[in-house]
Amino acid sequence: MPEETLFEFERDMTAADVAAYLRTVADRLDSGSEFTLEAGTESVTLTPPGRVAFEIEVERETSKSGSASEIELEIELEWDESAGDAGDLSIE
Repeated sequence: MPEETLFEFERDMTAADVAAYLRTVADRLDSGSEFTLEAGTESVTLTPPGRVAFEIEVERETSKSGSASEIELEIELEWDESAGDAGDLSIE
């Protein structure tokens, strides 16, 4: 399935600033609230359902000379746009 990039942001930041952004996303996920990512003129509003696929990946990228390496931590959430949240089962 082809991918379409809806939003992208990359910048060197302090670990504390990154943690603050991640905390905000975590709070919105926890409360079930939608949230909007904005940078410059770009923005995307997300409404994740109550259940998402969660993936963490750590990679080591080594330079061609083999001397320097870089660690990359990827945190990924995925959900089906059309699925919606069916909610919990209840019997009345």
